Amino acid sequence: MQTIGERLEEARKKKGVSLREAAEVTKIRGDYLQKFESNHFDIGLTEIYVRGFLRTYANFLKVPSDRILADYATLGRGEARPRPSAREIYGRLDVSTPPFESPAARTSAEEGEAEDQVPARPAPPRARPGSSLPTGPDPAKVFLYAKWGAITVASLIVLFLIKGIFFSSSPEPVKRPASGPAAPKGPQLGLVATGAVQVTLRRKNADDSEGEIVYTGFLAAGESRSVPRPGALFVEASVAENLELEINGKRYNLGQMLGTGPRRGQLPAP
Repeated sequence: MQTIGERLEEARKKKGVSLREAAEVTKIRGDYLQKFESNHFDIGLTEIYVRGFLRTYANFLKVPSDRILADYATLGRGEARPRPSAREIYGRLDVSTPPFESPAARTSAEEGEAEDQVPARPAPPRARPGSSLPTGPDPAKVFLYAKWGAITVASLIVLFLIKGIFFSSSPEPVKRPASGPAAPKGPQLGLVATGAVQVTLRRKNADDSEGEIVYTGFLAAGESRSVPRPGALFVEASVAENLELEINGKRYNLGQMLGTGPRRGQLPAP
């Protein structure tokens, strides 16, 4: 039975196209296609990109994409990973309740030991019969509260005095010349998500190779982002129809420009 890579390579050779030509038509990097034909699927991208690239390449070669993805799933690579629970368990508290023991089951020796360990509580003071004097708070507690209140007030006074001595003379504010009009910003590119989409923008070098990443991130439905546009860019989107590009006040749907699914295109310099 042929592997995924052998079927893709055989279909490409029957079609009479090279890897470079296939990469230009499918907008998929040539090294990715070469790894697919060598049965190497670890290309440094998430599963949604790998599955999308495999489907696009299989459709281009007129190979049943469903069978390709089914064989890819049998490798244990296409299964969806379970999402972590929204509630995270930080710890477990094990509370054990001792069995109920009736007083009748206790022995006389245990009762005597408990009586020796627990000191007898003094009886609460009783008001004298016929006395009209009111019962007030404990004088010892009142004195303790008053003592701590006085210490707190004294500490606040000392802090205010220290602050007044060391921070009373504030330096004169430095007069700055009136700022002129703000410098105009460089060209901007608006990213508007009509659905969930992963976006990556890379700078295009003078030799048409990929440069540094200008922006990468995930945009939820209805989320927009404005990023700098220093020159020509490579635009990669996991779901092209869910991304709109806002250029000079006008919006362009990336899916209508390049096609649906995971896409990669070029944006010329402003």
